[in-house]
Amino acid sequence: MISFLEKSANPRQPIEIQISGSKSESNRALILDQVLGGLDIANLSDSDDTMHLVNALKQLKTKSKTIKINVGHAGTTMRFLTALCATIPQQEFVISGSERMHQRPIKPLVDALNNFGAKISYLKNEGYPPLKIKGENLTKDKISIQANISSQYISALMLIAPKLPQGLNINLKGNITSRPYLEMTKALLEQQQIKVDFNQSQIKVHSSHSNSPTSVEIESDWSSASYHYALVAFSNEGFSVNLSNFNLNSVQGDAALRDIYKKFGVKTEQVDHKTIKITKINKLYSKIKLDLIKTPDLAQTIAVTCLGLNINCELSGLHTLKIKETDRLQALKTELEKFGGRVKISDSTLQLQSVGKLEPYQVISTYNDHRMALAFAPLALKTKLSIENPEVVSKSYTNYWEDLKQYGIIAKITK
Repeated sequence: MISFLEKSANPRQPIEIQISGSKSESNRALILDQVLGGLDIANLSDSDDTMHLVNALKQLKTKSKTIKINVGHAGTTMRFLTALCATIPQQEFVISGSERMHQRPIKPLVDALNNFGAKISYLKNEGYPPLKIKGENLTKDKISIQANISSQYISALMLIAPKLPQGLNINLKGNITSRPYLEMTKALLEQQQIKVDFNQSQIKVHSSHSNSPTSVEIESDWSSASYHYALVAFSNEGFSVNLSNFNLNSVQGDAALRDIYKKFGVKTEQVDHKTIKITKINKLYSKIKLDLIKTPDLAQTIAVTCLGLNINCELSGLHTLKIKETDRLQALKTELEKFGGRVKISDSTLQLQSVGKLEPYQVISTYNDHRMALAFAPLALKTKLSIENPEVVSKSYTNYWEDLKQYGIIAKITK
């Protein structure tokens, strides 16, 4: 457990924060390196999720009849590897994960790949990991998949497409969720001179017969930056933080932070080609209404920010939160209500009616979800609290607790 019991009065300004590379970009770049070969990747994420993928890709080189890979809690790694391993002929794989990973659906991706000619079967429950995969030479060029469940299924297919003889036409069924993540995958493919056509219902990724891989510099992680936006929102007017290796013209969808947090009195400006400065200004809204279908990973941070600033909010587009590391909608409701917030949830929405004064000293449960710990910690600037299982933040932001010290937040970790 980590407890935040006091804070120093005046941290030095501006605070300088260096967050490691985006795990979303890093994981895509690692798969592309496996598919294309020869990529020079700089500023790779140091998150647990990315390290799981690094280790898994090393295992692909082992000489074993059946290669067994455990991805832990890393959902991206599970989905990306499922597609990749299906394309490796004459090799058998067993991919498993944590108990929670075995509760997270993967059927839409498996169905799409099996209809495409892959040989993937379930070892326990239908529709869920662990999986057994017999790699094949996949030669078709058309595949269909549900687009309204997880963008990671589609990105997984996009990333293997360059190694297929004729590329891949992906037919998208239903409304697209988290489209910015598909745009990110498209941008990274195009950086490697791979042509991608993307319209509302179809993606065409061309083959890479003449491709010459180049270097890739991973931008720092905008999802992780969100917690610093919350900290600045909770600070006094004029307080500022410099975040290095960020660009306002980012391929990451969560760069939408720069516009969303204007509503919380946070201004963003590019101070040089690799640094942004975020500053608290004295402008707040009394009620926030946002559709987060493109940026669902920001939901927890935004909800906690509204709670801390006593702002009512209505958040929609959250249907994917129920199949994350935990049911994030139910987890948010439970933890926000500990501080006195009144919360209503549906399958895709969250409504928060805040109260003037936060209930003092609450213990936050994380449900083995890194974003629960990361999102609630900034409330230490508003009230005393403790967070269970603090090590869970290493899934995406290894240095988080150290970075919080720069805000004058004094924490004590106990077992």
